[in-house]
Amino acid sequence: MKREALPDRTAVHQPAGTHLLADLSGIAAEKLSNCAKLEALLRAAAEAAHARVLFSHFHGFGEGLGVTGVVLLAESHISIHTWPECGFAAADIFMCGSAQPDVALAIIEAAMRPASSQVSTVRRAPPAIS
Repeated sequence: MKREALPDRTAVHQPAGTHLLADLSGIAAEKLSNCAKLEALLRAAAEAAHARVLFSHFHGFGEGLGVTGVVLLAESHISIHTWPECGFAAADIFMCGSAQPDVALAIIEAAMRPASSQVSTVRRAPPAIS
């Protein structure tokens, strides 16, 4: 069985990255309560951002109610919490190394089509790398 060469871990998994916190408002309720669709969206967003998906888990709180879910990445994570009754989703995207969290957020926003979004960006790194 042929094994793939592993990438240089220092280049791919640097302990530095960007953490995006996005409050997305004015979203159609039907886009906020389907676990399978939200999971597929976040996994696709991670892959488009050049992140490696390790595992995901999503939980729905009942018919027409919100969802909470997380996609674990080799580069960190993407999580989402939704409130269909308010047309609101809170997304948390943290990616280290060469992954592109802004690409993931753009894909999520394009699919959800919020009326407004408020995004906070935090650069994260150990003191020696900042």
